[in-house]
Amino acid sequence: MEDSKKIKWYSLAFMAFSTVWGFGNVLNGFVYFNGIQVIFSWVLMFALYFVPYALMVGELGSAFKHSGGGVSSWVHETFGPKLAYYAGWTYWAVHVTYIASKGSGGLKALSWAVFRNAETYDTFPTIVVQLATLAVFLFFCWVASRGLNPLKKLATVAGTSMFIMSILYILMMFAAPVINPNGGFASIDFSFDKIIPQFNVNYFTSLSILVFAVGGCEKISPYVNKVENPSKGFPKGMIALAIMVMVCAILGTFAMGMMFDPAIINASPESFNSYVSNGAYWAFQKLGGYYHMGDALLIIYALCNMIGQFSTLVLSIDAPLRMLLDNEDARQFIPQQLLKKNKYGAYINGIWMVVALSGSIILIQILGGQGAAGVLTQLNKLNSVCMPMRYLWVFLAYIGLRRAMDRFPAEYRFVKNQTIAKFFGFWCFFVTAACCLLGVYSTDPFTLILNIVTPCVLVALGLILPTIAKRQKANSSANVVK
Repeated sequence: MEDSKKIKWYSLAFMAFSTVWGFGNVLNGFVYFNGIQVIFSWVLMFALYFVPYALMVGELGSAFKHSGGGVSSWVHETFGPKLAYYAGWTYWAVHVTYIASKGSGGLKALSWAVFRNAETYDTFPTIVVQLATLAVFLFFCWVASRGLNPLKKLATVAGTSMFIMSILYILMMFAAPVINPNGGFASIDFSFDKIIPQFNVNYFTSLSILVFAVGGCEKISPYVNKVENPSKGFPKGMIALAIMVMVCAILGTFAMGMMFDPAIINASPESFNSYVSNGAYWAFQKLGGYYHMGDALLIIYALCNMIGQFSTLVLSIDAPLRMLLDNEDARQFIPQQLLKKNKYGAYINGIWMVVALSGSIILIQILGGQGAAGVLTQLNKLNSVCMPMRYLWVFLAYIGLRRAMDRFPAEYRFVKNQTIAKFFGFWCFFVTAACCLLGVYSTDPFTLILNIVTPCVLVALGLILPTIAKRQKANSSANVVK
């Protein structure tokens, strides 16, 4: 009876796939890495980073199957409460930039659903777009402060719909030349210099985009011990996940290559920004044209994306904050003011901190002068710098786990050899850190400053809070003595 309730390895693979992968990853890879040249980078990223990363997560989940806090719990068990606080803080802090991007993304999707073109949104003055983004952001902060989360179920529906649309795009695009041979498809050049990328500054400073794309599989760690025969079932599931993601990345890239010419994308900074912010919508608009469906596919995709962006916004305001402040082990390092709840059970001062930090990023971008499309490109790159920082704690926890294997028995082990296990832990840590640091670079001075200042401010704030909390405790103890 118990075995019948176990998750099959292929079910785990599909669960993980819908969590990790999305249509935007295909677009970003195609745009940032000069079309089909990204395939070479995808293969390397999957083989040398994603597969060991996923298998390490499996071992961590198996060793700490009763720990409900995810990465923070793993770090707490292996390195103690202080580093566990920093892990929890990092997970929350990286969402500050993510939150700032969701409002802009939602408004862009709404514009496409209504006007069905890129020009309307992109020609709005930056100040108008950012003030509208701020208004949306503040509204959802108010929703979170009231203990309301009306978009939770919609988030699941939108996520599933986006996943289906991504697969549908690939299938329909490969069938399009057969159904409509005169559709005006772009020709793909398979010559050697068009397949192998140029290993220049732009290449290495864009790798954070790919790390950001394949990260996040630690979310499935609670299911490791629910898999049928974990020692064999979990690695099979993760290998199947890697194959599915790689196939979708490669086929999706070829599908993009049949639509878009990389030379046009990289013709100018303005063209590049426009493709980063509008490429996904153009893809579904063109796909609908090949099948004589008008803008039907575009509108469906835009509406799904809009719901997904706004629901993710409200979830990102509330969930990471609760993960940090609800953690009893981390509370000793957090000032009392941030632990205050309102009558709705929301951490009201924590939400105000989100307002101050994410709101500042939204308002500062008014000064960038790159237009609405440029703002989305800036946020895309900023997220690729900040979001992978949370993965560093996964690899640190894994190194700590292998150093103390005797204390933490696990039903599933990535590899038995200690040297190989530690090598991959350090390797993935190094790759993530290097990509985050290299991703900071930009030829645009404003983007460069934003990429440097934002993580520095977030790290500094995380270091300051324990000092404030320690001082508060000292003052409280002194008052008790008096």
